[in-house]
Amino acid sequence: MKLTIREIAKMAGVSPATVSKVINQTGRISPNTIQKVKRIIEETGYQPSFSAKTLTTKKSNMIGLIYAGELNVEFNHPFFNHVINSFKNTIGLLGYDILVFSNQAINIGEVDYIARASHYQLDGCLIIAGEDIGDSITKLDESNIPTVGVDLELSGEQSSYVMTDNKKVSKQVVEYFYLHGIRKVAFLAGQEKSQVSNERRESFVQSMKEFGMDVDDNWIKYGNYFEESGYEKMKEILQEDSRPDAVFAVSDMMALGAMRAIKEAGLSVPKDIKVVGCDDIEACRYSDPSLATVKQDQIKIGKLAATMLHDLISERKVPKSLLVDPELIIRDSCKVGADFSGRS
Repeated sequence: MKLTIREIAKMAGVSPATVSKVINQTGRISPNTIQKVKRIIEETGYQPSFSAKTLTTKKSNMIGLIYAGELNVEFNHPFFNHVINSFKNTIGLLGYDILVFSNQAINIGEVDYIARASHYQLDGCLIIAGEDIGDSITKLDESNIPTVGVDLELSGEQSSYVMTDNKKVSKQVVEYFYLHGIRKVAFLAGQEKSQVSNERRESFVQSMKEFGMDVDDNWIKYGNYFEESGYEKMKEILQEDSRPDAVFAVSDMMALGAMRAIKEAGLSVPKDIKVVGCDDIEACRYSDPSLATVKQDQIKIGKLAATMLHDLISERKVPKSLLVDPELIIRDSCKVGADFSGRS
């Protein structure tokens, strides 16, 4: 039979709060009392429960991981996998465990993340942004629960966010095209409501205009970040009266789909159409041709999110937002002139 903290307290002749203080090494307790409680714990083999550990400290050392969007849509994406793994490793070293929240309530209406966080006595929450952000996320942002968003702008007093500088993502790509004499560029976007995709699209359009390059609305297509949508949207572009010299996709997976469509049309990458993706997932290095991309520093984003959340929990001064610089990586799918290795 598993003993409770109250039973240990009764054996030691002290209060449950005193046992909790001994367990958590907090408060002013006499050495004799500490020794007596520890002896009983050792003799009985008592294992402190979650509630016993948090009774005095009011801290659970637990973080809620929330995916804000349709369930399991974005967790499949390599970018988010790397960010979450980096966050998990860093937050673990800081002494926290992670509780993953399902974002779909079962027969109870809208998800109440504040109630869940309170129920599990969470110290803070990390939100991984998806699409169709609900009111429950807004309420969490406005609460007093320390919260950090990845690819999601938060404005609450106890909130911060970190993301790649999406304006620089598109500008770097357009600038590369301009410097190499490429003027006709298509753009494969994510969902029309996607904040990240829209930032990249707006920067793409603005950068094209700044460099004196025409924007063809027929060459701007909306998908969902995954390969099949890149494939289908690139096929639509190829059915237009004229075709672009290059295409920039908001994700590597969409770019890989676009390359497949280009090849099926009997065209060559990069000879006929150059392709650039975004994220720098592992598959970029092994595609044929290898995929040029804008690298997002997933490891850094995860580490920053963990450190910012820990500082919010510890009531330290934390920046409201951090933007991580991207890096344009040129591979065979976008090489020009003497740089092109001849692969197709």
